[in-house]
Amino acid sequence: MIDVNRIERIARTFFADGRGSHGWDHTLRVVRLAQRIARAEDADLDVVVTAAFFHDIGRSAEDEARGNLCHADYGAELAGPILDRNGFGLTPAQQENVLHCIRSHRFRGRETPATLEAKVVFDADKLDAIGAIGIARAYLFAGEIGARLHCPEIPLSETLPYTTSDTGYREYAVKLRTIRDIMLTTEGRRMANDRHRFMEGFFDRFLQEYEGER
Repeated sequence: MIDVNRIERIARTFFADGRGSHGWDHTLRVVRLAQRIARAEDADLDVVVTAAFFHDIGRSAEDEARGNLCHADYGAELAGPILDRNGFGLTPAQQENVLHCIRSHRFRGRETPATLEAKVVFDADKLDAIGAIGIARAYLFAGEIGARLHCPEIPLSETLPYTTSDTGYREYAVKLRTIRDIMLTTEGRRMANDRHRFMEGFFDRFLQEYEGER
């Protein structure tokens, strides 16, 4: 059995200065989603839970770098020595799988999830980016970086991340509405379909209200 309490305590220390949109509560939601998917897919729960707790420990560094650092790669660099020192009840093969899960969980990452456990963590993280939670997080992040509510006068192709044009709607248009189609597990896809429908309806209504049509 892994030492879940110790894993959680260590992971939480990396979120003292984190932004709310990618804060500790996001990690806890991903852990819960990952557990649900892992059970449905018969994945290694010890690997999945450990990786889910550590998947975003490099996120605050990416935010400080305004996106010029990959938090997935950096998070794996941080997690490697932690796993070496503590073990947590994981075998060396499981530890390497955890690091792979962390490196490959990012939407725009360079490493593709190759194990079932990495696919589970990827899907859990993406599920927390869509649906009602995803909408709330998109606008929370936009507020954190000082973005506007909406800027329809700027073509999406000309908007940039970490600017005033990095709005909640931009996040939906360029990323969130594509997530349903990249899910990697059966349970993840099932859950994503439901969240996608809700999110799609919200942004359709948002545009109508913004233009005064409703």
